[in-house]
Amino acid sequence: MKKKVYFKTFGCRTNLYDSQVMMSSLKEYDITENEDEADVIVINSCTVTNGADTHVRSYISQVEKHNGDAKLFLTGCGAHTKGESLLKENRIHGVFGQSEKQKIDTLLKKEQPFYEPGDLNHVDDMVVDEFIGKSRAFIKIQEGCNFRCSYCIIPYVRGDARSMDESRILEQITRLASNGFGEFILTGTNVGSYGQDRRTSLAKLMKRMSQIRGVRRIRLGSVEPIQIGDEFKEILDEPWMEKHMHIALQHTSPKMLKLMNRRNIYKYDRELFEFLADKGYAIGTDFITGHPGESEELWREAMLNAGELPLTHIHAFTYSKRDGTPSAVMKPEINGKVAKARLHELQDLIYAKNLAFREAYNGSLDVLIESYKEGLYHGLDQHFNKIVVESKEDLVGNWLNIENYEVKKDFNYARV
Repeated sequence: MKKKVYFKTFGCRTNLYDSQVMMSSLKEYDITENEDEADVIVINSCTVTNGADTHVRSYISQVEKHNGDAKLFLTGCGAHTKGESLLKENRIHGVFGQSEKQKIDTLLKKEQPFYEPGDLNHVDDMVVDEFIGKSRAFIKIQEGCNFRCSYCIIPYVRGDARSMDESRILEQITRLASNGFGEFILTGTNVGSYGQDRRTSLAKLMKRMSQIRGVRRIRLGSVEPIQIGDEFKEILDEPWMEKHMHIALQHTSPKMLKLMNRRNIYKYDRELFEFLADKGYAIGTDFITGHPGESEELWREAMLNAGELPLTHIHAFTYSKRDGTPSAVMKPEINGKVAKARLHELQDLIYAKNLAFREAYNGSLDVLIESYKEGLYHGLDQHFNKIVVESKEDLVGNWLNIENYEVKKDFNYARV
């Protein structure tokens, strides 16, 4: 009987994709979605914050308590920052980097503990044609980042920006579309840099994707403001474009952006956001509170600016010191409680803006139903807003065009 493997994925959509690559590469093991019955657990880790590292450690403790016989393996970004110490503590059996994931059968069979961090210049050439337990498909189009934001550890664990081969990406989408997937989410470490090393661009790739039969909606991971140039603006009105953009700002105070070594300029960010909002887009952003140097005065300026922006979604977190980054030695440091209070203040502002956006919108919602929980169906509309649907039919994986719905505090609600 084959041994059973459970995949525990932390972090971003790139990790979700990498887990699917590993699942597709497994030949000598069975995949289980029940971790209690697993003989082997592969932890695909994130290291973007201290909190991410803590989640991985506490997960390992939990497994040790409930399923002590399972063999644990660590991969993902945390393999480069925490892998060796976890291996020395005998808490995991093996550590391998992202570039090694297609060799997963061989790695899981190793009798002796091992550390194989792999190659930070690696480019995936795997074609994934199925997504286990998903109704949307994640497509990794690039890896690594050439930006050197002063707080960020990711370029040190993911390497410099490099793009996947376009023909492989299109082949993968063709196969997935023929398997019934209609929504594609483009992911990577710095998605907007796609094509710079291959004399092409993100906009060109998306146009080619849209011509594949069965492609209904294309979503993007996080892009940088400077990556939305004239060529990209030309595709904004296309029917297959997700009417939601996630554009990483990280801050809205010009002085803080300089300290963070960011490439965006608030004045231009605002013009861009207003341009997108005029086209009917919902707009999300990333934001860090409590970065060293964020005085009360700069924070008030940031909140004032955030209030002016047509934002609808926020992915915000408190600053987390990562050893080896320029921000780690910056002064003055901001008290953790202050950083958390600022985070909540910002989140409350954007939640209110999201509600106002949903209340003001009077069109129909184009929804992909993704899951069924406790008698209700859950999905996301074209603006990346949650919708909860009551129905007697089985709707998982279905596309619905919903005209009559009720706007609630945290989501939209409909009966069909």
